[in-house]
Amino acid sequence: MIEKNFNRIMIAGTGSGCGKTTITCAVLKALVKKGLTVASYKCGPDYIDPMFHSEIIKTKSRNLDMFLCGEEATKYLFAKNSENTDISIIEGVMGFYDGLAVDNVEYSSCYISNKIDTPVVLVLNCEGLYFSLVAMIKGYLDFYENKIVGVILNNTSNEMYQLYKDSIEKNLNIRVLGFMPRLRSAVLESRHLGLITAGEVDLLEEKLEELAKTAEENIDLDQIIALAKSALPLRYNEFEIEKCETVRLAIARDQAFCFYYEDNLELLRQMGAVLIPFSPLNDNALPGNIDGLILGGGYPELCAEKLSGNTSMLKSLKNSVGKGLPTYAECGGFMYLGKIIKIDQNKYKMSGVLDVHSVLTNKLQNFGYINLVAKEDNLFCKKGQSIHAHEFHFSNSNNNGNSFKAIKSTDKSWDAVFTSSSLFAGYPHLHLWGNIDFARNFLRKCREYQNEANQTLT
Repeated sequence: MIEKNFNRIMIAGTGSGCGKTTITCAVLKALVKKGLTVASYKCGPDYIDPMFHSEIIKTKSRNLDMFLCGEEATKYLFAKNSENTDISIIEGVMGFYDGLAVDNVEYSSCYISNKIDTPVVLVLNCEGLYFSLVAMIKGYLDFYENKIVGVILNNTSNEMYQLYKDSIEKNLNIRVLGFMPRLRSAVLESRHLGLITAGEVDLLEEKLEELAKTAEENIDLDQIIALAKSALPLRYNEFEIEKCETVRLAIARDQAFCFYYEDNLELLRQMGAVLIPFSPLNDNALPGNIDGLILGGGYPELCAEKLSGNTSMLKSLKNSVGKGLPTYAECGGFMYLGKIIKIDQNKYKMSGVLDVHSVLTNKLQNFGYINLVAKEDNLFCKKGQSIHAHEFHFSNSNNNGNSFKAIKSTDKSWDAVFTSSSLFAGYPHLHLWGNIDFARNFLRKCREYQNEANQTLT
């Protein structure tokens, strides 16, 4: 067991839309401008918020998800990625107490902050509230064991802030650390899966500068730093990752395919993989001399016409996967392997690797955490083995696959994922730290493919 000090604080919220991402970005940018070396994290399985963090801190933000990864792996990844930094900022997910189920806090932001002994600053949206704001804060403080040490008020004016602050600190034993006014010029826009991605935001740097300037003026950054320094030492176990396979993996990276956990990619690199980025939107074919393929999630529905029009890439993909190229495809990548993506009345041809038609809907499908249990031997594991996963998509398909059973905490279940000895393709998103053997088995298959290709050449 290792015990180390890491300066850390969580910025959590009362619910989605309360302003925690905006305030987290404002604080991150302000701390960077102070010259601090900052690590950042997002609780839960979100892909988009870490993209904004990464733009600010100029290195990769990470996810902390104890359902997907387990407690020990999460602690280790936090410690590993916080080494040699001045402060770590963790953004919460949903409401502070919202986790796996409607009747407990398991895997919520509260749960994670308690497990990694992290002080919490709670963000509250003041719009439409007066003295009720004090009651709301008291409810959060008293509801369940927590590490809330301060609050930041969102969507208020300087005049109202002073009234709120006096009322809160008079009635409750809690620090009020500042506020953010309404900044319409710095709004981060949303779409059906949350915020639009960082690369799509017009004048992003100018907006971040405005957020940082506002945070410097209205939030007690020195107090936030002091509270982060008050965090207790973190106790965690080291994970030794054995390098086993040297293989070349093509990985789709463009506007259509951009949902990846950085710790997944780093795990594959530690095991010996060389990741070769390519663009299904813009490249004519898969990279040459590759031993495996990764097609992540993203927004293929927003790029469907261009993806469909890139027929040389579609042919290259279908030919390679058809010949047994080990392939790992999640959500958007799974849709891309199908025959059709239908949006309203328009149908766009995809690669046709799988006999699947996907249709964009107006609501989330099979949303939430699941446990995936293999019904047969496959590329990643043996029958009966499992991994935690999550689904988050607005599309549905005529066939989601039947190689795994997806089981929710409510015991609702359904069949999911297409597999073979060289394929894993389905809607579920995986965090490979949840079962490292899945990554190891994938790379072994890639190495076998490489050896077979080399034998063919000789």
